[in-house]
Amino acid sequence: MSSRSAHLPILEVHNVSKAYRLFDKPSDRFKQILFGTIRPYFHEHLALQDISFSLGRGETLGIMGRNGAGKSTLLQIITGTLQPSGGNMTVRGRVAALLELGTGINPLLTGRENIGLLAAILGLSPGEIADKTPHIMAFADLGEYIDQPVKTYSSGMYVRIAFAIATCVDPDLLIIDEALSVGDISFRNKCMARINELRAKGVSILFVSHDLSTLQMICNRAIWIEKGLVEAIGDP
Repeated sequence: MSSRSAHLPILEVHNVSKAYRLFDKPSDRFKQILFGTIRPYFHEHLALQDISFSLGRGETLGIMGRNGAGKSTLLQIITGTLQPSGGNMTVRGRVAALLELGTGINPLLTGRENIGLLAAILGLSPGEIADKTPHIMAFADLGEYIDQPVKTYSSGMYVRIAFAIATCVDPDLLIIDEALSVGDISFRNKCMARINELRAKGVSILFVSHDLSTLQMICNRAIWIEKGLVEAIGDP
């Protein structure tokens, strides 16, 4: 990382919008393909409208809003799993994300195999993967289940392996979307301790939660999203 980029925000989002085409009936999709240049056979739903914000290095930003407000859509755009309909963004550094339960996890592979796969996707070298695998396994604490197919895991075990991978690969930006609501209280406390450890190391965090007390406890700022619009940005 250059000295210049080290002083720039880890994330910059400029006027990002996301529109989905909604069809009243299946046949309208076919009509759109054939006659769409003459007239539209769909109506648009704007999931996000002109979202803009930045995230500084070492900052923890909370995102709050009702179900369906557009929070998860925004995170999927930031992680690259969705393309925006308008606007642009810049991410500087390695991004690790814990989105919907099991996102990125191959259920046919074992926990150990998923560690190697996801760490490689995040850009770690074979040597780095070998070095970090014991730490990831220790944090997940799945015992003998680490060598069983993930499809046999409970939802809590899914979160254990996914959170361990996301937080043990030295991310510059960590994104967490409501995943910590799953699992036992002792592991949630363990996760919060790890989050605070990463914050102390200067890792930037985007944290989505309906738990306002948690947002107030760990976030420097918060964004309130309602119906795809930013209603407010400020102190949580």
